[in-house]
Amino acid sequence: MKATLKSNLRSLYTSLWCSKGSLLHSPLAQRCTQQRPQPKFSSTTMPRRTRASLQAEIKDEAGSLPMLASNGIIPPNSSESIPTLLFEDHSKWESYLENSYQNALGVWLKISKKNAEKPTVTYDQALDVALCFGWIDGQRKAFDEQHFIQRFTPRRKNSLWSKRNVDKVAALTQAERMRPAGQAEVNAAKADGRWDRAYSSASTMEVPLDFAEALRRNNEANKFFDALNKTQRYAFLWRIETTRRPETRKRKIDQFVNLLAEHKTV
Repeated sequence: MKATLKSNLRSLYTSLWCSKGSLLHSPLAQRCTQQRPQPKFSSTTMPRRTRASLQAEIKDEAGSLPMLASNGIIPPNSSESIPTLLFEDHSKWESYLENSYQNALGVWLKISKKNAEKPTVTYDQALDVALCFGWIDGQRKAFDEQHFIQRFTPRRKNSLWSKRNVDKVAALTQAERMRPAGQAEVNAAKADGRWDRAYSSASTMEVPLDFAEALRRNNEANKFFDALNKTQRYAFLWRIETTRRPETRKRKIDQFVNLLAEHKTV
């Protein structure tokens, strides 16, 4: 009897082993082993922009504004994906862009501090050259005792312009330094209105009249806003100045006044 049982078990095991391949490839098995598709965000479930992502957008034009989360958002081209380069003067930086502006994702430009033993291209010189080729400055980071690094990348489509850079382009155009790539970015901004909507930098932006009037009507909000530092104030002012539609601007001002009355910042 034991022999019969062992024989039956052996036959069953052999049958299962032989059919293993066909079972694994059966329609049922394939349906069970298929990877579930990842959920996609719809327009109604897409997360709202974080403070860091919006600050990165500001940073691409307002080079003087520090990052709120040290690119907590990674720059569009992070230090892991773009090279760190040093150029002795603006002519060598210009030669690099002349050959690479179309293909390079960007660079971290190593720039000497005032006390550095060996000078490099300066930040202002580097920005002038970048604008000529349709590039723009971004995040600045510490590097060593002699240098800091400044990110430069091609200007993103539909990116905003600062009044500082509008003025720089005017001077570069007068000096006949603009290249076709840089002029194309200027033409595109003029065509879609971004040129006329250029915003002020943190050092020059003033409180708009409609926002000032709304603050005067709320004493608590007004006192708290006056106590903010320049960077905190600019976070409010930039959002107001870059809002295009009047109804959206009014709604945003009302929201900001309520926020300030609760002693909160953006």
